Amino acid sequence: MKNIIVIVIAICCSLSVFAQAEAETSDPKAKAILKKMETKYEAYETVGADFTLTIEIPEEEKEVQKGSISQQGEKYRVDLEHQAVYSDGKSLWLYMKHSNEVQINDVDDFDEEGEMLSPKDLLRIYEKEDFIYQLVNEGYENGVMIQQIEFKPTDKDSEYSKMRVTIDKKKLEIKRIKAFSKDGSRYTMEVKKFKANQKYASADFVFNPDEYPDIFVEDLRIE
Repeated sequence: MKNIIVIVIAICCSLSVFAQAEAETSDPKAKAILKKMETKYEAYETVGADFTLTIEIPEEEKEVQKGSISQQGEKYRVDLEHQAVYSDGKSLWLYMKHSNEVQINDVDDFDEEGEMLSPKDLLRIYEKEDFIYQLVNEGYENGVMIQQIEFKPTDKDSEYSKMRVTIDKKKLEIKRIKAFSKDGSRYTMEVKKFKANQKYASADFVFNPDEYPDIFVEDLRIE
């Protein structure tokens, strides 16, 4: 279940076209779209969204969870029905609700391992050399003009074959992110409501174990 959170934020990210990676280059049109969207999001003091996450795993019943994301600077929080992630920019708490346990890590450790991306990191994914991306579709969806950009990992051993980001062309906002795992699993995050410049308290991005009786705490931070 930890990977679900990783997908949502690291969300996660995106890809397409099946040829040799070294023979491909990223699409300048897609880069221009992503750059405009990044500029818009970076101008906000805070960003957030309510979303649904659809989890499709072969031979298992489809699961749909509601969730929310909020970010202020380097601080962020992701809430799902079964788990949550809190980060104050220094520490990162991964809380498993059903088992009432939390794992605490240094943010830098997660960054080095490539395990976790903050919500805004998604908008910078095109700057990395880990993906090749291109604009693959433009048209109307439920009366809204959308653009779809697919990302393909340059690492052939990547867990994911591709990811697809659907963007509202007029608003320059993410509508949907779909990740395709090589094992046939699919994870789709659908943005239901985008929120900008809302007020958050610093405590909103810190997990307080004292508020959860009998919680199991695994602190992996380096002293």
